[in-house]
Amino acid sequence: MRALSRLWSYAVGHRPALVVASAFSILNKLFDLAPPILIGVAVDTVIKRDASFLSRWLEQPRDQLVLLAIITLLIWGLESLFEYLWGIWWRNLAQTIQHELRIDTYAHLQGLEMRWFEDRSTGDVIATLNDDVNQLERFLDHGANDLLQVLTTVIAIGIGFFVAAPSVAWMAFLPIPIIIWGSIKYQKTLEPRYAEVRDQAAAVNTHLANNLGGMATIKAFVAEEREVRRMAEASEAYRHANRSAIRLSSAFSPLIRIAIVIGFTGTLIYGGFLTLDGSLQEGVYTVMVFMTQRLLWPLTSLGQTVDLYQRAMASTNRILNVLDTEPRLVDGSTGVSRLDGHLRLDGVWFGYDPNLPVLHDVSLNIPAGSTTAIVGATGSGKSTIVKLIMRFYDPQRGSVLIDGQALPELRIRDVRSQIGFVSQDVYLFEGTVRDNIAYARPEASFDEIIEAARLAEAHQFIMDDLPAGYDTIVGERGQKLSGGQRQRLSIARAVLADPQILLLDEATSAVDNETEAAIQRSLDRVSAGRTVVVIAHRLSTIRNADCIYVLADGRVVESGTHEALVTAGGLYTALWQVQTGDRRL
Repeated sequence: MRALSRLWSYAVGHRPALVVASAFSILNKLFDLAPPILIGVAVDTVIKRDASFLSRWLEQPRDQLVLLAIITLLIWGLESLFEYLWGIWWRNLAQTIQHELRIDTYAHLQGLEMRWFEDRSTGDVIATLNDDVNQLERFLDHGANDLLQVLTTVIAIGIGFFVAAPSVAWMAFLPIPIIIWGSIKYQKTLEPRYAEVRDQAAAVNTHLANNLGGMATIKAFVAEEREVRRMAEASEAYRHANRSAIRLSSAFSPLIRIAIVIGFTGTLIYGGFLTLDGSLQEGVYTVMVFMTQRLLWPLTSLGQTVDLYQRAMASTNRILNVLDTEPRLVDGSTGVSRLDGHLRLDGVWFGYDPNLPVLHDVSLNIPAGSTTAIVGATGSGKSTIVKLIMRFYDPQRGSVLIDGQALPELRIRDVRSQIGFVSQDVYLFEGTVRDNIAYARPEASFDEIIEAARLAEAHQFIMDDLPAGYDTIVGERGQKLSGGQRQRLSIARAVLADPQILLLDEATSAVDNETEAAIQRSLDRVSAGRTVVVIAHRLSTIRNADCIYVLADGRVVESGTHEALVTAGGLYTALWQVQTGDRRL
């Protein structure tokens, strides 16, 4: 029930619509229950004639039957109308809540820090946004109406029975406590099973996402059969979790049927005896027999409804758990219209695992408008510094400052909108070349897009090598382009944003020497008046940097210009000699 109350709290804006939809469901069921009553009145009219129930208004039995026919048409018409209305309202409500829940969850994800995504698989997140939301929609489409109509049936028939024939009514309701007890017990037992089902579904999605994204690697290592076996294992685990839940939920309906037979048989026999004795009117007995069946028979489908409910609530919990996740990075309150670009790291300690520091007491000073390079061996912490400047993370100790202000004090959006970021892991979105360059500034004109591409030395290959020029589809993650082409589009995208700070994390790592030289020329042009931070392995690309920081094991071990560091005889000298061929490691 906790999941349902959480959902009710979330859907506060839709409560009026929920009430209207529920009212249509209840009215539909009330009119659906009316025909057995009309049958009882008709039997009473035919048997008692002038002494029937309707004789107080109409003397002739034929007139009474005509009136019953008119009322029947009216009731069936209203029942059909309310069935149409509850279908429209519940289904539209399901679609609306599904849409809003997916968008709200997705929007909430955008506000979570990078650490949250790194702790979870892509498949798990996709399963939450897609499968879990759809599971809730399926319940709202039909399950909510089914529950309401069963409840309406029990209450309406219960009132009618105890008013008309209390001596027999208790027998018809004898199975109800058993059914309620069974439903509650099954609900508690099914809840953890369906939570496991949703977790296994997420695992299958994770495996699919990983395999489809790594298809080239799978084929390169001839691992197709191995991956099929791993997928089969994940799918089998999902099937096993479902099988466990299905085995339990399937037993619910047969047990309910046994309880129903007891109630129906008791009413049939005991009510019949009373009718034969003259203690119960024939019409009332007819209504009770029909109504007992109408009361108890829908309960046989309660197992399916409970099953659908439990699946939906397991999914709801997963969705709302994401929505309840509070971002660890709290946005600052100080707005910034334009940055000067002075960056400083003071005594920064940071580790993705707080117990395993990646950076140890790192201090850097990067003046506004300067070009600063950070070099070092793989794993020395270079890219981590870029992530701290982007405020993907906050340091455990020390501070990161921009223009003398601590980064956590500033609005994240204001800061990141003035930083151009080119990662070594280039990500292009499905779409055209033009779309991907314009991603940094969607309102940019086509001339501005072309100019950014020229600065990134990308315009020539776009026009000469791509079949549709700027309208060429790049494919998922830009798979239709070469690594160097993707890198240059990424640089063009950053340039188009006209940032005050430019962060280049191995921006020329995927290009050949000729392309690297071309990109270097473009970077020299776009760096004018900007603060540029370059992470590089190729030391030839940062020879003209104003200052170079050398990292080793997360510590700054050297700093200075290229010429000063080469002659210092330290780590940078060794790296330079290796890359120029003067020395081998």
